[in-house]
Amino acid sequence: MELNNGYAIPCPGFGTFKTPDGDVCVDAVREAILAGYTHIDTAAVYGNERSVGEGVRQAGKPRGELFITSKLWNTERGYDNTLRACEKSLQDLGMDYLDLYLIHWPANELQFGSKATGINLDTWSAMERLVDEGLVRNIGLSNFYPSHMAPILAAANIAPAVDQIEYHPGLLQEETVALCKEQGILVEAWSPLGRGRLLEDATLAGIAAAHGKSVAHVLLRFCVQNGVLPLVKSVHTERIRENLNFHDFTLNAEEMTAIAGLPETRVGSHPDTATF
Repeated sequence: MELNNGYAIPCPGFGTFKTPDGDVCVDAVREAILAGYTHIDTAAVYGNERSVGEGVRQAGKPRGELFITSKLWNTERGYDNTLRACEKSLQDLGMDYLDLYLIHWPANELQFGSKATGINLDTWSAMERLVDEGLVRNIGLSNFYPSHMAPILAAANIAPAVDQIEYHPGLLQEETVALCKEQGILVEAWSPLGRGRLLEDATLAGIAAAHGKSVAHVLLRFCVQNGVLPLVKSVHTERIRENLNFHDFTLNAEEMTAIAGLPETRVGSHPDTATF
């Protein structure tokens, strides 16, 4: 896939949310890269950036052939904090730059009242400085809805490249996705499998059987056919490899409609009510 500045971003991404720090994470990242993933996604709050960096080094692939993402945690919002937090992430990863750095969650009015917009704008200004200084190649957002994005889009010198949101059948975030497409912002899907809740769905199982694929493959294919980049996650080598095998089939229009019509469900927090 391609970002709005022409920068290539590999699909899918390999996620590390809730991957335990230490050998489990090191092994998972190493095996993912050896299996063919070149896009690795982590975050400061995951507590595993050191292990992600070690897994990258053990895989032995040149840094320039990889796409590494990390995220700014909520306690570090604001201009100066953002600059320090990025430097800490780079230090923990053992890297000179990030391919993508995201604001993990927006400051919202529930928690910060009228100050929320200013906090988000100050944070974004620091993100732009990180690009100017060569520490980050692309910057973006995570869990930002249109109301959170609007002030940044109006003031930004560098447009967000990505918005990483919860996205899966049952939570298609149509308003957010539409704005992102209008603005040339790539949508990334966290929990594209609904944290496993969708794997037993009968409709999805029937579609998977018709293609000789797994339900996970169908869900990942659904994302890609909608122009959304999925992040997949596993710590098991066979499943890590298996999750890559969704590029060799196409869901037809009837199947896409059936998947899109699955009942509404949310597995994570809502950005307007999150207070962590």
